[in-house]
Amino acid sequence: MDSIIKVKNLTKSFKSGDSELVVLKNLELSVPKGQFLAITGRSGSGKSTLLYQLGLLDNPNSGEISIDGIDISKLDSNSKTNFRLNKLGYVFQDYALIPELTALENVLLPLLMQGYSMVSAKEKAFESLKRVGLSDRVDNIPSKLSGGQQQRVSIARAIAHDPTIIFADEPTANLDTETSDQVLQAFIELHKQGQTIIMVTHEKEYSDRTDRVVQLSDGKIISDIMNKK
Repeated sequence: MDSIIKVKNLTKSFKSGDSELVVLKNLELSVPKGQFLAITGRSGSGKSTLLYQLGLLDNPNSGEISIDGIDISKLDSNSKTNFRLNKLGYVFQDYALIPELTALENVLLPLLMQGYSMVSAKEKAFESLKRVGLSDRVDNIPSKLSGGQQQRVSIARAIAHDPTIIFADEPTANLDTETSDQVLQAFIELHKQGQTIIMVTHEKEYSDRTDRVVQLSDGKIISDIMNKK
């Protein structure tokens, strides 16, 4: 199966005063197209840092990241921004919704930034909300939605432009068990449709429902297991 992500010798460190904290250490990883991958590990293991490198939300100190055949390290800042906007989708644990905008407006805003007309953006945004079961909540602002509904709006926003990859950073962290299960099920349904998903989670019950689990410790992969279906 073709790899949609290839990582070689990835290193990321942060400076703190005179000291340097190395968070990722010469990491190697390959992710096939269409895979649902969970990245796990204890707090401080480097899992969110890895997600941010793969999602072009931060720059590594050294190493190579290739996404869909493109060497990301060779792109300039503007090219990376365009790549993120058009090729990638993001779901964060704090939802990152604009409080003054309705669910529909939150989803269509990035589409307008990508160059869609208002009519086309509204159609795609509505269809995206429908896919996550929120066609009856399009006119609600975030404060009128439950945590689970807000996260599903976030997922709808992430998938509206048919991204190559969805990156999800602890998407169930702020939700109760029942709501978390609904959010995870939304990801599973997207995966069944062929979506590549990379999700950071510390919940074993959720990582067990993905295709593959990569476990980090001290910035290195210590386990890489395919889940039995």
